[in-house]
Amino acid sequence: MEEFYRSFAQRARDLAENADPFTKRRLLDLAQRYDLKSRPGAPGGRTLPPPRAMPPTTLFSGSGEA
Repeated sequence: MEEFYRSFAQRARDLAENADPFTKRRLLDLAQRYDLKSRPGAPGGRTLPPPRAMPPTTLFSGSGEA
């Protein structure tokens, strides 16, 4: 998976060479994000929130009928 993101980062940099200033800035930002994702153990990808200790109480309030 790291190689996938690394190659996409390089592709974005290659495209940025011939792009207008606005697009170039966006492509270089995208390449930077892909570089972060390509590093193993890096916090570049989405992470799951910590599990809840208890379920929300609203699930259990009421008479119990659906």
